[in-house]
Amino acid sequence: MHEGDFLAKLPILSGKKLIKILSRKGFEVVGIKGSHARLKKKTNEEVIVTVIPLHKKLDVGTLWGILKQTKTSREELEKLERKK
Repeated sequence: MHEGDFLAKLPILSGKKLIKILSRKGFEVVGIKGSHARLKKKTNEEVIVTVIPLHKKLDVGTLWGILKQTKTSREELEKLERKK
């Protein structure tokens, strides 16, 4: 699969919705500055930190970058999004 195919299949999400989804994976909001939230997750091996813009609609490239940083696949994102 080409990178463009992957990007085209990503859902359209707001920053707030993405924070809710990533919280289901163990991420916590550790700070908000202006229109950006900082999330953190500690594991036995590492600490993962990412910044999420609190926009109504995240750019596909921005979402893709956040997914890479948080080690979240498109499939996992979809499963977490459906989880209530």
